[in-house]
Amino acid sequence: MLHQQKLRFSTTSRGTYNITSQISEAIEKSCIKSGICHIFIQHTSASLILCENADTTVREDLNRFMAKLVKDGDSAYKHRSEGPDDMPAHIRTVLTQSSLSIPIYKGKCDLGLWQGIFLWEHRTNAHKRNIAITIMGE
Repeated sequence: MLHQQKLRFSTTSRGTYNITSQISEAIEKSCIKSGICHIFIQHTSASLILCENADTTVREDLNRFMAKLVKDGDSAYKHRSEGPDDMPAHIRTVLTQSSLSIPIYKGKCDLGLWQGIFLWEHRTNAHKRNIAITIMGE
């Protein structure tokens, strides 16, 4: 069996957004009991990560690390069509992930105890982000 749907998320600024509950809800509505949920973000300046879901300082540290690694406004970047965070956002997306595959077990998202699914917005301004979900199984 195959189930597909799209979700739309609003971000307010750069940072991580927990989307675990929306993905879990999509899996439960699919009625698939065993299989895989593939999640794909349809953007080049935001990404998906599987990360610690209990301690927010983990994601704060990830943001600090990425800010040191890929600096906004670096003069080495030619691409600046949408501002000083434009090219850095693309680099951050390439360094992270545009898709995740999550197992489905007994009709539920089979994540570990401390795992959550996060949309990682790499732009400094608010954006609307689309995520395509494909759920396969029986």
